[in-house]
Amino acid sequence: MYDKMAQYYDRIYSFKDYAEEAAKIVAFIHTHKRSDGRRLLDVACGTGHHLEFLAKSFDAEGLDISSELLEHAENRNPGLAFHCADMRTFDLPVKFDIITCLFSSIGYMTSIKDLETAIANMARHLVPGGVLIVEPWLTPDVWKAGSVHGMYIDDPDLKIARVNTSLTRGRLSIFDLHHLVGTPEETFHFVEHHEMGLYTVEEMTAALENAGLITTVDPEGITGRGIYVGVRADD
Repeated sequence: MYDKMAQYYDRIYSFKDYAEEAAKIVAFIHTHKRSDGRRLLDVACGTGHHLEFLAKSFDAEGLDISSELLEHAENRNPGLAFHCADMRTFDLPVKFDIITCLFSSIGYMTSIKDLETAIANMARHLVPGGVLIVEPWLTPDVWKAGSVHGMYIDDPDLKIARVNTSLTRGRLSIFDLHHLVGTPEETFHFVEHHEMGLYTVEEMTAALENAGLITTVDPEGITGRGIYVGVRADD
């Protein structure tokens, strides 16, 4: 999905205040974590922007399914370890005190089975007393099918117009992000197809609890979408 847009990802999402979001995540960690260690894994880390700030407080690593995004993450965070893997199936030889899954990446689990598999896999990589922090995608009542969205990047040597229509199929949010990109070398168009699961608060909470985590829900979170915090019980 990200082979064409990886080089533009940071510019498109430059509106995000990663430093402020990371500071809020650190506060959640200090409030809920019971283990003594500092080892952190950011699942679906993208280009590593959160890690740039989280690594100031923790011994951080990143994981993402996109090798293109990981290339940018590695360039941004030299010296950090990165893993190219699926959140449902990754199998690392170590466990972590903190695992984060941010920017609604969990929404790419398009069935309850996949959601529970991913959460359980992250949970099993926690040490006793470790904490899992998940930023969800939108709930079914918030998603507005039939709405139209657009954004525009207007830099001297880069123009990007991105337009999409929000659709629904069953419990999935569907949207094709059409990008028209202009550079000094060429102007071209590409489309990203996205399908993301629409899960209720109860379904998200159950996924963490079924994975054996003591779960807290913060309805505001770091960006207004809420945060789910799960702590692995002390063995």
